Amino acid sequence: MAGLVADPGFWKARRVFLTGHTGFKGSWLSLWLQDMGAEVFGYALPPDNGLNLFEAADVSQGMTSTVGDLRSLDDLSSAMQFAHPEIVFHLGAQSLVRESYVDPVGTFATNVMGTVHLIEAARRLNLSCPDGPPVRAVLIVTSDKSYRNNEWIWPYRESEPLGGHDPYSSSKACAELVTAAYRSSLIETEMPTLKIASARAGNVIGGGDWAKDRIVPDAVQAFAQNRPLVLRNPDAIRPWQHVLEPLAGYLALAEQLYRGLPRAADAWNFGPDASSEQSVSHLISLVSKYWGEGARWNVSTDSHPHEARLLRLDSSKARFELGWHPRLPLERAVKMTVDWYRLDLKQKDAVREFTVAQIRAYAATTD
Repeated sequence: MAGLVADPGFWKARRVFLTGHTGFKGSWLSLWLQDMGAEVFGYALPPDNGLNLFEAADVSQGMTSTVGDLRSLDDLSSAMQFAHPEIVFHLGAQSLVRESYVDPVGTFATNVMGTVHLIEAARRLNLSCPDGPPVRAVLIVTSDKSYRNNEWIWPYRESEPLGGHDPYSSSKACAELVTAAYRSSLIETEMPTLKIASARAGNVIGGGDWAKDRIVPDAVQAFAQNRPLVLRNPDAIRPWQHVLEPLAGYLALAEQLYRGLPRAADAWNFGPDASSEQSVSHLISLVSKYWGEGARWNVSTDSHPHEARLLRLDSSKARFELGWHPRLPLERAVKMTVDWYRLDLKQKDAVREFTVAQIRAYAATTD
């Protein structure tokens, strides 16, 4: 499988159910699946008011989009029953560390019970079908912050202890435990043809991310308004990667789950090369370089909620078992991201076309 990005022949006409399709990652994945000819069904809350990729790229144009809350098992089950999918991607989540301090109850309800509801909805659908279970693969997307962060210099492997200092990180670790428990106690015994896995990715960047308290969206809005960006943690090191990198890993993993590869039903890391594990200030220096005039920043002296300073991922398993590997050096990833935002500022009616063009260019990359 060396060199694989995604196999359009596999995904053509495949019925795919996707939670969180109105979000940043979900919008990119929805467009990629649509471009490969999949029949895509989405279930998520409405996109954020104001700026969002889902509306900017008219993502709903090529899919069935259902507005719903992960906290409602009945609504989620109904949507999945209607979709009758073969493959399920679970990207829906409360995805911000700082927001989890403001609303810890909502964060745990969405990220933990939302995961329970998603797996249970797939399980119920399969149990209700006398002609055979339609769902063959479920991929639960969590986070690199699922790990108990010891602030050490070594990258985390999938076998490292889970944990979480803040509600968001803890909720993602809990989602991993939920996935493992369902897989070992129910899925493997009731329906062995269904394979379920989890994916932990690093910090993603890419066009169309407008979430608050994320470094690149904050930078773009500051630079576009000709005001300085204020950095909270300039020395914090993160595993930066373009959003298409982990999405390629999710697609490769889902394909192997569908094909019944036993070892695929496990937890997986999808992180960048060590050269892309850089400080926040280094990332913003690159963003400033490609943005040009108007890009400037300084460091906040205020106190802020705790966030991890150093976090690295070991993606050796995905490289050797799935043939997946990161393809974009950090500088290239930053340039693609800045190019997207520049296009959005100048020609909003071309956003969908440009986003799909970036997907196709990435899919065409070779080793």
